[in-house]
Amino acid sequence: MVETVRPLTHRRVLHIALPIVLSNATVPILGAVDTGVVGQMGAAAPIGAVGIGAIILSAIYWIFGFLRMGTVGLASQALGARDQAELSALLTRALLIGATGGVLLIILQIPIFWIAFQLSPASAEVEALARDYLSIRIWSAPGAIAIYGITGWLIAQERTRAVLVLQLWMNGLNIALDLWFVLGLGWGVGGVALATFLAEWSGCALGLWFCRAAFRAPDWRNWRQVFDRSRLAIMARVNTDILIRSLALEAIFVSFLFFGAGQGDTVLAANQVLLQFLMITSYAMDGFAFAAETLVGQAKGARDRLALRRATGMTGFWGGVVALALSLGFALGGAAIVDLMTNAPEVREVARQYMIYLTWTPVLGCAAFMLDGVFVGATATRDMRNMMLVSAVVYFICVALMLPELGNHGLWLALLVSLVVRGATLGVRYPALEARTA
Repeated sequence: MVETVRPLTHRRVLHIALPIVLSNATVPILGAVDTGVVGQMGAAAPIGAVGIGAIILSAIYWIFGFLRMGTVGLASQALGARDQAELSALLTRALLIGATGGVLLIILQIPIFWIAFQLSPASAEVEALARDYLSIRIWSAPGAIAIYGITGWLIAQERTRAVLVLQLWMNGLNIALDLWFVLGLGWGVGGVALATFLAEWSGCALGLWFCRAAFRAPDWRNWRQVFDRSRLAIMARVNTDILIRSLALEAIFVSFLFFGAGQGDTVLAANQVLLQFLMITSYAMDGFAFAAETLVGQAKGARDRLALRRATGMTGFWGGVVALALSLGFALGGAAIVDLMTNAPEVREVARQYMIYLTWTPVLGCAAFMLDGVFVGATATRDMRNMMLVSAVVYFICVALMLPELGNHGLWLALLVSLVVRGATLGVRYPALEARTA
């Protein structure tokens, strides 16, 4: 067993987690500014075009989210094993995947966008503006996807302050260019797209600058190491498992919206408002889940079973503290937050009826959120994938049984049950994960 280099303390956990929490807090601000600046154009079509265009690209880029998670797990293990050559090679592999994925999206943009508009049809004016938006933004796809790998590589080394600076730079530049291009120069929807295009490429450049130490040694271009078949096979397996897991999770939330839509526009709108509480929970918990990914991965790489257990316990403790704080905050101020999100009286009234479920979501979902981080760090992605599939099956069974009888209450109960099942099944698999570390 190799002893860990740095002692694992609460301060170290917070040092990793808090910058990620702050970084996540900037994400919704950018979306609000994008909507706000085109809203000044005095027409509905530009707002709809930016909205649908952003959703399409977000959905496409989301597929590549495995690159961030897989890179954290593998890079943190290489760091724990003190394998600098593999750590550098992982960065190169992540950048190559980002570049290849981005180029493929550029080449295939016409059929991809055609399919997207078939799935989410819009008026001719909105679709034309959205196509203009997408035709500009797609050219930053290689940089945008590469950022997933860069941030994962930085997080693995506990460099979350760099991730925070990267996020602040990208969003800050995007907002400044939004204001200049749209309000100052009058470039409309194209200006919003160009602002994001420039922000994403500049963010990729800044991320590479943060990784500059890796490029000073020759390991990053040791092509024999980079294209080692066994290492590539491990990376492919990990990333495929994460992708399947993410698709199952997305199936739950997309179906949740569809099932809610079947109960009328007011219920659909109320569910959309309430899902923002779930997003807040996810953003707040992410920092501590990322800390678990990093510290568990390093312990796994060092084959230090006790360090892995301590990392799991300490990050879980802080995740529990945050979950309790969120539940208390939602219980005391949830109605006020709903009122800030919508001024429609009927939507407010319906949302309050289901607020109790969001009050319990942070506590009931804490184990699922935190153990996801533990299993990613340990690259026990097969277990993570399988338990996600189990929870998805349980969710759909619960929907089939409870939705006809309980309506939207049954839908929310099914979602909470799936979170509990996910956390419980991962918990059952945890002892085996720990045993494999020794």
